[in-house]
Amino acid sequence: MIMPIPRTRVIPAEAITLGYSPCPNDTFIFYALTHGKIDTPALVLAAPQLEDVETLNGWALERRLAVTKLSFHALAFVLDEYCVLSSGSALGRGCGPLLVARGPLNMGKGEHLRVAIPGRLTTAALLFRLFLPACTHLVEMRFDTIMDAVHQGQVDAGVIIHESRFTYQQRGLHCLQDLGQWWEESSGHPIPLGCIAAKRSLGSERIAALDHAIRDSIDWAFAHPELCLGYIKEHAQEVERQVVQNHISLFVNDFSRNLGKRGMAAITAFLQRGRDAGILPPSACSLQCES
Repeated sequence: MIMPIPRTRVIPAEAITLGYSPCPNDTFIFYALTHGKIDTPALVLAAPQLEDVETLNGWALERRLAVTKLSFHALAFVLDEYCVLSSGSALGRGCGPLLVARGPLNMGKGEHLRVAIPGRLTTAALLFRLFLPACTHLVEMRFDTIMDAVHQGQVDAGVIIHESRFTYQQRGLHCLQDLGQWWEESSGHPIPLGCIAAKRSLGSERIAALDHAIRDSIDWAFAHPELCLGYIKEHAQEVERQVVQNHISLFVNDFSRNLGKRGMAAITAFLQRGRDAGILPPSACSLQCES
């Protein structure tokens, strides 16, 4: 008996591999681009891979994807290979990670605390280490398991991100510190959370085309929000409509369309703070692609 040859999807050699998170801000941003809603004649994209941002951070260390969502923490370790696109970032005010617990805690210097973080290379992890450097008992967990771990007493506190920001009070948890607010007050900058990074080897023309396409995709999504909703809910951690809308409203903003000088200044300050603390490596590479 002749067995049929398995059918495999052949990706053209020039196809650009792409990865982003299943969170509402990313699926909102990329819906039009990945569903043929906008014209991108200069680009051939492979089917997107949707993964937790810490997974994408790890893949970036392996240089796996050509274009990827990336925590700014992780970006510092791959600047030799990747540059930051002007569009697609999550950056702003009042949108940072929260440090939560079952009730008020005497944090002191934090040496005695066990704190859950949503991945070693997340921006949330770096922010917490800058905020409470003496706390070294860090427990890495997937972002969507941290609230349960805190509620069940597996850890003393946890750093929560994404939709958890809008639902932690429903779980009876208490906010010890808004880490984004701490950053804004101590630095004067908005908090840079994550970016879309592209391999420098793509070249300035394709990188510019990607920037333009992502910006067009954002504009399309704002013009047709209802048409994006099914895709967003398909991948979201929380599907209640108001939570989804709050998430998008908070994390997709003018900085998402174009980082501009203020956004780039915030990123530069954040990376420098991490380098000064001895957490991030030095780098002579530019943040953006040099044309």
